[in-house]
Amino acid sequence: MQQYIDKYDFAGKKAIVRVDFNVPLNENFVITDDTRIRAAIPTLKKVLEKGGSLIIMSHLGRPKGVDAKFSLKHIVDHVSAKLGAPVKFADDCMKADELAAALKPGEVLLLENLRFYAEEEGKPRGLAEDASDEEKAAAKAKVKESQKEFVKHLASYADCYINDAFGTAHRAHASTALIAKYFPNDKMFGYLMEGEIKAIDNVLHNAQRPLTAIIGGSKVSSKLAVLKNLVGKVDNLIIGGGMGYTFIKAQGGKIGLSLHEDELIPDAQAILDEAKAKGVNIYLSTEAVATQEFSNEAQTKLFPSTAIPEDWEGVDAGPESLEVWKKVIADSKTILWNGPVGVFEIPLFAKGTLRIAEELASATAKGAYTLVGGGDSVAAVTQMGFADKVSYVSTGGGAMLEAIEGKELPGIAAIRE
Repeated sequence: MQQYIDKYDFAGKKAIVRVDFNVPLNENFVITDDTRIRAAIPTLKKVLEKGGSLIIMSHLGRPKGVDAKFSLKHIVDHVSAKLGAPVKFADDCMKADELAAALKPGEVLLLENLRFYAEEEGKPRGLAEDASDEEKAAAKAKVKESQKEFVKHLASYADCYINDAFGTAHRAHASTALIAKYFPNDKMFGYLMEGEIKAIDNVLHNAQRPLTAIIGGSKVSSKLAVLKNLVGKVDNLIIGGGMGYTFIKAQGGKIGLSLHEDELIPDAQAILDEAKAKGVNIYLSTEAVATQEFSNEAQTKLFPSTAIPEDWEGVDAGPESLEVWKKVIADSKTILWNGPVGVFEIPLFAKGTLRIAEELASATAKGAYTLVGGGDSVAAVTQMGFADKVSYVSTGGGAMLEAIEGKELPGIAAIRE
């Protein structure tokens, strides 16, 4: 039975909370972006305010075992400062029994990186490259068996479970999908998870129309399932970035050296055909900023997106494309944006992506609901100072992608079961 954090009685109870504190650290182990920590603070504070104690668990990076550079000890002081409470630290997530048992209301314990144990992800480690299929299967079975005790041990620390880690909700890991069954009547989403779920529902299931999706990025292959799901749900689909050139080539356009995937041209054509059959408007780039070198000092020229010379490469959306897209965005009531419309890493080729951020902020101010997700899209609205001028900025790139593909995320399903 799913509970809600606002209605749950935390008084005298220990809450084990899965957060996503996978934050970037510099060479001196200083956090360079604490967005994910700040996003979880409201949930953590609610437990403390209601008289509970906190056991916080997270992963950091992709360690292949115990590795000091991936230790969560590096973030203890920062979490303590943001939470406004001292944070104790358990240097082994499987040996925190005494620290957890001793917690009093208002106290906080952070567990060491869950991924120091293979059981968190449920994948064997240390297999020889030439391991046979039988050896791989045996190793996987062994980890899955030990995973049961791993999950049970984590659950033994607490009275209730909160999942507030949307960034890992698409992973069927021990701390995101398996632990919830030990709290059948005491499991819930945190505020961040609730916000993410509501934002996606606002776009996919409860959208005011017209509904427009702006999907960018480099490759069709990484967003094919997203495009296939959206083409049956949206009124307008803007396809930008490198992936757009596969669609332009599918229609007979000359794209020069622009990034494309010939093997996906049939899929692109099928999406175009389905959109036409369903009355969905697809907008591709009509004008491209092109270059002959990847450099911030490169020479650029504008060409029709369907007539890029053989030795030039499209790297950003041109002004003509952006004017067309601006009108579509302005006329929409709900807008989803995932992925840049140019090579965002190079400032010279980031102008189109930044312009999209600007247009979304403008549409939001006029009453549209705008959801932004995906690393470069989030970076663009943040860089422009518009993060608080769109309706919602998603914290989970991969999780959001799978959600808009139409998949049920394991971390969400586990709470709802």
